Amino acid sequence: MPRRYRPQRRPVVPDTRYNNVQIAMFINRMMRGGKKSVARRVMYGALELVEDRAKREAVDVFETALRNAAPAVEVKPKRVGGSTYQVPMEVDPERGLSLAMRWILAAARARSGKNMSEKLAAELLDAFNNQGAAIKRKDETHRMAEANRAFAHYRW
Repeated sequence: MPRRYRPQRRPVVPDTRYNNVQIAMFINRMMRGGKKSVARRVMYGALELVEDRAKREAVDVFETALRNAAPAVEVKPKRVGGSTYQVPMEVDPERGLSLAMRWILAAARARSGKNMSEKLAAELLDAFNNQGAAIKRKDETHRMAEANRAFAHYRW
């Protein structure tokens, strides 16, 4: 990890069907072994299921689910005089979005169900309704930050 030089962020090309950057990012994270067409098929299938079940626009449900699952604070270890403290810090919006995507994907993969499209659709709907494993993970992160609020003055 470079200390001074921060590499430029590459622009993400929006996906073809919904022309949405976040969906494209989600597809890229879902992809395994470079099989992007498989990831696209799974994602679009999940979004169609979400649209049928929620009776709302799939992109709106997806974006709301990501917003609901994104943490506002997290703890980072900071070493001070021989002991390590868990210091609560605000989460950068890009990192929050990335964590939300990761948590939703992990929760969907861990679900028992028929196929990945159905599991992902169920997890997106759960996150949209502020429940499910990804939201539980976010709440756990917030609880940990709240518990370690005493060490907030070590923030850097």
